[in-house]
Amino acid sequence: MERSRGTARLATAVTGLALLSACAAPAGTAPARPVATHASGMSQAGGATTTAVRAPGSGAVRAASAQAPAKASAQAPARRCRTTGLRAKTGAQDAGAGQRYAALVLTNTSSKTCWVYGFVGLIMIDGHGDALRTRTRRESVTPHRVTLRPGASAHARLHWTVVPGGSETTCPASARLMIIPPDEVAHLEIPFKAAVCGDGRIDVTPMAPGVSL
Repeated sequence: MERSRGTARLATAVTGLALLSACAAPAGTAPARPVATHASGMSQAGGATTTAVRAPGSGAVRAASAQAPAKASAQAPARRCRTTGLRAKTGAQDAGAGQRYAALVLTNTSSKTCWVYGFVGLIMIDGHGDALRTRTRRESVTPHRVTLRPGASAHARLHWTVVPGGSETTCPASARLMIIPPDEVAHLEIPFKAAVCGDGRIDVTPMAPGVSL
């Protein structure tokens, strides 16, 4: 029965986090006007060259167009990083006075430049695969867009306490961490061995450049 409640809690948590994490044609060239002339000639409009040619044995004039070489199209702007193009990991835990800090790193594994902006969603999972109570608290830090070239990384700082408080006598131990990147619905999952007190509270900063705290 307890295992069933844990599994149901995991499904509900994933749905809730996906909703929480999901925050954020150029005009064509005008056609060239037709050439109206009774003599052979050339005119240019909109990058195309139009030549008026007199048909043999008649006064009719037909137009023949030769398109000028098109300019190289501008490089498409970077798009938001998708879960399928990211890899996640946590850095070494920094301990001090009952507090724990770790960097959660997202790396662009795709072949294109993309960007991340804002906060991740988190769910801790125990050794049985059931969801643990996880309260992700966003720190009061202004987020900024972080552009990631292929292979580049961004990080968020995670902070939690290992000191029981209130009615806590022990703190549940997690085995894995489910991560929903900013504005995404799909998740990543990585090993995460930690005892998080404070009713499962993890403080998190918005994504920032690099891998170090």
